[in-house]
Amino acid sequence: MNPKSALVRDYMAGRLVTFKPDMDVLDAIQELLHNRIAGAPVVNDQGELLGMLSELDCLKIALNAGYYGDWGGPVADYMTPDVETVDADMNIIDLAQRFLNSSYRRFPVLRNNRLVGQISRRDVLRALSQLAVSK
Repeated sequence: MNPKSALVRDYMAGRLVTFKPDMDVLDAIQELLHNRIAGAPVVNDQGELLGMLSELDCLKIALNAGYYGDWGGPVADYMTPDVETVDADMNIIDLAQRFLNSSYRRFPVLRNNRLVGQISRRDVLRALSQLAVSK
């Protein structure tokens, strides 16, 4: 396969843990810990991406609780709303370049403004490795 024709949708993870904006943040933290993941997308009922809840967001919550004893509230109050995304039809080579210019380890993948998956640096590395072997 030509690396230029390899697309994000061919290598992304499609089964994700997601949160709703009205979910209690303590329940979301438990889900992150239970699933051993560093963050999860927050979506509405139509599957549109509203934000991300990350370990860093959760650390801020825990620190605030340590100072003020204030735990809880909806995920929407703690998530990061401005999220960089990639399109499912993006070329894997272009995505590799984007990762080189970014501090992010993964990007949510959208198709028609709906969340369809997530792709990580490791997924891109796997794709490039497979493409190199198939030459």
